[in-house]
Amino acid sequence: MENFAAPARGLVAAMTEAAAAQPERAVAFQGAPGANSHVAALEAFPDGLPLPCFSFDDAIDAVKDGRADCAVIPIENSLHGRVADIHFLLPESGLVITGEHFLPIRYALMGLGPIDGVREAMSHPQALGQCRHWLKARGISPIAYPDTAGAAAMVAELANPAVAALAPPPAAGIYGLQTLASDIADAAHNTTRFVTLARGDRPLAGDGPFMTTIIFEVKNVPAALYKAMGGFATNGVNMTKLESYQQGGSFAATDFYADVEGRPGDANFDRALEELGFHSKWMRVLGSYPQARKRG
Repeated sequence: MENFAAPARGLVAAMTEAAAAQPERAVAFQGAPGANSHVAALEAFPDGLPLPCFSFDDAIDAVKDGRADCAVIPIENSLHGRVADIHFLLPESGLVITGEHFLPIRYALMGLGPIDGVREAMSHPQALGQCRHWLKARGISPIAYPDTAGAAAMVAELANPAVAALAPPPAAGIYGLQTLASDIADAAHNTTRFVTLARGDRPLAGDGPFMTTIIFEVKNVPAALYKAMGGFATNGVNMTKLESYQQGGSFAATDFYADVEGRPGDANFDRALEELGFHSKWMRVLGSYPQARKRG
């Protein structure tokens, strides 16, 4: 609780108390009240009780400890790419991806005004990256903070007109700030994809389409990735995302994160996954879930 800026602590305490009374309805999210993750949690689970957590680790731990039924976590943004550390946190969490949600992102610059006196803008690194051209054009220096709405709360606490926050528009009213500029992202398509994490698989309802997220490590041999991907091509299974990342500092074999259309039990999908496993040192399914947005 003490990690949040003072203007946010009362709201955080009230929401935490409500979630503690009904943990089966609690939905953990990273950030202070009013953050984009808070909005995504409300949209994805209208009957849920949002539980604010200071860090991604805290949100994941809330689910693992049973203080929340699930967590809604941002994983990638259409402007700024993947959210830092998520690809490491997901496999280590032991949780399962059970859903996804897409949230259009709109940012406002908020502070004590006037805008001509603003020299620094505080926000989450993702938000700063999504608005970097707008900030640069106005000579405003970015300052990283763990979340967007938390930055608004901190700006209210600092009470320095030279420091503003980049945050979702409702955060200005929550923390008593002036809206100095609206809709300032560098592109109109700015959208963040969130995933829902839970302690176990949930039944897959409906006929799809479905998405499955997998992680794997290829063998350290020539053309290993090419061979591992061959099963998806020959079986007509569409892979919508493939990202590499290094673990352990070996600079040798690479781990991969992939989103694939389909789910275990589909014949073509199972054949593709079998071939992937043959050409990989290890492979793990992080979860299968309904697509919230059709790909392509």
